[in-house]
Amino acid sequence: MAGPMLLHPGLQRPLRIVADENIPFAREAFRGFGVVRPLPADQITPATVRNCDVLLVRSVTRVDAALLEGSRVQFVGSATSGIDHVDLAYLQKRGIAFAHAPGANADAVVEYVLAALLELAVRRNVPLRGRVAGIVGCGHIGGRLARRLPALGLEVLCCDPPLAEQTGRSDFVSLETILAEADIVTLHVPLTRTGPHATYHLIDAAALARLRPSAWLLNTSRGAVVDGRSLLEARRQGRPEAVVLDVWEGEPAPDPELVAHVDLATPHIAGHSYDGKVRATLMLAEALARHLNLPLRADDSELLQPQPGDRLDLIPPDYRLPEAQWLAELVRQMYDIAADDARFRIVMQNGTPERRAERFLELRRTYPRRRSFSVHRIDRAFVPEPLQEAVAVGLGVQLVAAETMAQ
Repeated sequence: MAGPMLLHPGLQRPLRIVADENIPFAREAFRGFGVVRPLPADQITPATVRNCDVLLVRSVTRVDAALLEGSRVQFVGSATSGIDHVDLAYLQKRGIAFAHAPGANADAVVEYVLAALLELAVRRNVPLRGRVAGIVGCGHIGGRLARRLPALGLEVLCCDPPLAEQTGRSDFVSLETILAEADIVTLHVPLTRTGPHATYHLIDAAALARLRPSAWLLNTSRGAVVDGRSLLEARRQGRPEAVVLDVWEGEPAPDPELVAHVDLATPHIAGHSYDGKVRATLMLAEALARHLNLPLRADDSELLQPQPGDRLDLIPPDYRLPEAQWLAELVRQMYDIAADDARFRIVMQNGTPERRAERFLELRRTYPRRRSFSVHRIDRAFVPEPLQEAVAVGLGVQLVAAETMAQ
């Protein structure tokens, strides 16, 4: 995808494209449309977008009238699954086309949740097998998680009232059932503030009181889905037993006391796998091509090949380890969630809210390349038979023959 810009046939002039500098390969993916100007998120302002045709953002940029009024922007792309940072009504009123990347980072978030669950299991010296996981929100991410957790021996309960209404499916349960019966509650909903199924403070003081005291709560959706003040008060009282937060109210300057009171804390990076970010970029390129009636099918084969420094062949852990610890040690070779937690805690310990916000964004901006579990492989002969389904289906790792490993 490298080389000089060759304008797509059908375009009368090169488009002016402003892109968040942390959208990977934006220059390569969009070079056929025009000139790409990468900018730090805090420099995407009314002045810098005024004369651009296409704007490419992430969730840290609020896209609304304050940013776009008076500009020539005709297409906005968000390299995200969630869209609560975008004023869709305003874009529609202005006739500005919009696209985002639902599902592009779904596997990355699922893998983050799997890593978190295994880390908690090892820290508490308890098995995951036999526990009940309640998934709240069963779209791109929650749906995939629901298909993978049974391979790790968990029973799954799913709660998604809007999806239940749309599909008529009868296998969903209520949030009340999840809170009452689940050992693990993991949130995968969009942030909505109005309507019959609003998710703002979905987990509030009352919901926290209904959670089982021994439950584990994970939030990788949006910070305001959980009432942070109520969660902090509950944690001061020792409930729930474990909490994992990747998203925060007040982000990018979360309450440092809440950070100190959760088991695993990270700076909104659950979906930050290299593979997911590349797919999101290419999805936006395809969307722009459709908007312009151009025949483009983005090719990810080159970008998703092993990159310099990738270590994709896994070392089998000691077969004598308990199941959860064996799987946790395998996962740490692909993604060390404890390292992300440690880096985040260091920068959140002190400083003004402004300084903490800068550090939060810097951690996201400089996040190391993390490859999808699915591009890793392990010699099948060294995976204990009872764990092969957990590795291949639950984690999504390739089980290969010894001769393949040697290639």
